[in-house]
Amino acid sequence: MANENTKFFAQPQVTAELVAAHGITPEEYKKIIQILGREPNFTELGVFSVMWSEHCSYKSSRHYLKNLPTEGPHVLQGPGENAGVVDIGDGLAVAFKMESHNHPSFIEPYQGAATGVGGILRDIFTMGARPIASLNSLRFGSIDHPRTPYLISGVVAGIGGYGNCIGVPTVGGEVYFDECYNANILVNAFTLGITKKKRIHTGLAKGVGNPVMYVGSKTGRDGIHGATMASASFSEEKEQRRPTVQVGDPFTEKLLLEACLELMEHDYLIGIQDMGAAGLTSSSTEMAGRGGAGIEIDLSAVPLREQEMTPYEILLSESQERMLLVAKKGTEAEIKRIFDKWDLDAAVVGRVTGDNQFRACFNGVEVARIPISALTKEAPVYQRPAERPKSQDEVEQLDLAKIAEPKDLGATLKLLLGSPNIASKEWVYRQYDHYVRSNTVVAPGADAAVIRIKGSDKALALTVDGNSRYCYLDPYVGGALAVAEAARNLACVGARPIGLTDCLNFGSPENPAVMWQFARVIQGMRDACIALKVPVVSGNVSFYNDTDGIPIYPTPTVGMVGLLPKVERVVTPWFKVSGDIVVLLGRTREELGGSEYLKVVHNLVKGTPPWIDLRLEQAVHNCCIEAIDKGILRSAHDISEGGLAMALAECCICGPDKPLGARIEMREMIRGDALLFSESQSRILVSLQEKDLSQLQEVVSKQGVSLQVVGSVGGSRLAIQPILQLPVDELRSIWSSGLADRLQ
Repeated sequence: MANENTKFFAQPQVTAELVAAHGITPEEYKKIIQILGREPNFTELGVFSVMWSEHCSYKSSRHYLKNLPTEGPHVLQGPGENAGVVDIGDGLAVAFKMESHNHPSFIEPYQGAATGVGGILRDIFTMGARPIASLNSLRFGSIDHPRTPYLISGVVAGIGGYGNCIGVPTVGGEVYFDECYNANILVNAFTLGITKKKRIHTGLAKGVGNPVMYVGSKTGRDGIHGATMASASFSEEKEQRRPTVQVGDPFTEKLLLEACLELMEHDYLIGIQDMGAAGLTSSSTEMAGRGGAGIEIDLSAVPLREQEMTPYEILLSESQERMLLVAKKGTEAEIKRIFDKWDLDAAVVGRVTGDNQFRACFNGVEVARIPISALTKEAPVYQRPAERPKSQDEVEQLDLAKIAEPKDLGATLKLLLGSPNIASKEWVYRQYDHYVRSNTVVAPGADAAVIRIKGSDKALALTVDGNSRYCYLDPYVGGALAVAEAARNLACVGARPIGLTDCLNFGSPENPAVMWQFARVIQGMRDACIALKVPVVSGNVSFYNDTDGIPIYPTPTVGMVGLLPKVERVVTPWFKVSGDIVVLLGRTREELGGSEYLKVVHNLVKGTPPWIDLRLEQAVHNCCIEAIDKGILRSAHDISEGGLAMALAECCICGPDKPLGARIEMREMIRGDALLFSESQSRILVSLQEKDLSQLQEVVSKQGVSLQVVGSVGGSRLAIQPILQLPVDELRSIWSSGLADRLQ
């Protein structure tokens, strides 16, 4: 039945200017004409524009992404679906994915971030999994940029507003500040859900005559061309793009979640998919593509909330809280009954066909007819020019002999401890509910979050990591380090990685320097994933993060999930008991290139990032995990931004109780600033009872890892002899207020 608020419309004439406005190149337009055997009409042009956009087709990245390892002993579903799925034993599986919502969050920070959370939640429960935890990776411009406080306040409020209302805890994440993000912030959202292995669902359309059903909220005009916007660079006109940002409703999403999970308890479904980027267009064509089928949509049957929407608008709308499903014929009434119970729309809007065509009708008139393969498998794939920039040699040069060592390293430590990238992020995560659902064992503020698996002794560890400065200086090493740090963070709580999702944020792929960065980052990530035995099960590429031709630093963010066999063995970063000894696993080298110290103290982004021996990295992880499993360690903390001095300070002050000091003696014969602030890799700082040292030494000797007893826990000061002595109460005050004070 046709909607009463629709009427037939005359489609605008397709012109060269209109084609260009849709982001379609002259060469691509020629290919469209060749595929159709005619020129497309206006609605078909819109369909091609979103499905061939970078955001949907991955046309510039597919050539490289195929090199990532995607298989492993735990993998049940790899890339290509709404989310990856990994086996965790006992008949259970977890689905997880990370997605970007960068451009919308810059234009309208609250709704941009909120709908980013809503979209990733739908990707998870589309797979049949109940979402149980979320993370986020946020990148903002300089803390002193006048727009930064507005952007971070809006983004954090949007994440908290959506996640808190729907009842999914935000249990961790990362927040970074750098001037390269002044005009292009990054908002990457991660969610994990749990399901039974037997109840995994996929986005599939098959079975000629099976009904296609639309469920959830009504369709409006918000979000039209969101996918196209995400596939274009910003310019001076970016503030005029507010209508392309979707509007979210977490309360409706909660109803949709429960309705979908109830539906999945029955044998009614062939396939189901979120209407995310490109809305009804992408969900219908991608489902048909996976099933080797055709699909016919009656746009007149789509529930609408606005008057006189055109077929073009209905197909391209990215209104939130909507799903498309293919049902088994004869189950329509039962499905509608479930969604009526949850006060949600449910309508039959089409059927599966056998002609491999995407067809859309409106009031009985066909407005689009396109081969499914043209929108999916045969979308353009580019191997764009990639060239190492001429400036790279100069960027990588760093002569430490010309870098003056600060006279007061204690004052330097305090300066770094209060800097935005190192200071406590409590101002951010206190706005999130991280205990709802009562699964959270380790909340935000540790190396990794830990979520218990109810009904078992097991737990899951979750982390998201990445260092764009490293990737700017050496994309290959930076890509490898992003994977290594994520795995190291899991090791610090006692978990072994079982799968990885990524969000690859870069500038324009039409820039050869950006494509060189992308190719090298992928190679580094690939080598680290293989060495550390971590498969990539899902992910997202976000290109065109540049403004007026100036790209962000290459920013691959890595979300990683690990499994703990015994939740009671979990370890946290902070010191626990006076008298425990402090031990350093791994070696400190004179590596200050790309460090937080070099940026904050000397305002330099130069040199090469710390090198990594992936075999040694794996050995350090094995030592930490085995020691935790044996119950030897009281604390474990990854050494990363800010180096050993920051790790020691955080171990003293980041716990929930009164700060606890430490007395440390270092014997390395290197310059003092490097000793304290070098970011050498493959290092973990641990504390334990002295009586357990021999057991730790046995574990370490088997792996060939360096072990150094560097001091003991206790007192009211952090003393690193003979360099500095600082009261831990003062350090906690600086660290805990560093970010909040700068944002006021």
